[in-house]
Amino acid sequence: MSDVDETKNPTEPAKVLIYTTQFCGYSFSAKAMLDEKNIEYFEVDVEDPKKRAMMVQRTKGRHTVPQIFIDGVLIGGYDEMAALERDGKLDQMLKI
Repeated sequence: MSDVDETKNPTEPAKVLIYTTQFCGYSFSAKAMLDEKNIEYFEVDVEDPKKRAMMVQRTKGRHTVPQIFIDGVLIGGYDEMAALERDGKLDQMLKI
């Protein structure tokens, strides 16, 4: 998480990208958490092999979903996002 762009306007809302599959419970839970917080996100369904290959490349080898990026920084999957929430750090990352 050290790749945060320090020049970014801190009042600008976070941009969230989430790689998912349609029938993944963790993907559903991650999206539900973002929806509960009224956070808009861009979703990429990786059922398409080309999109999955793009995710694996972008995440430096991760094959599981969801894979979640906030402001271009990979935070990991649902478990990592839930840990950030428990630690009170997710809202800060999401700028809410």
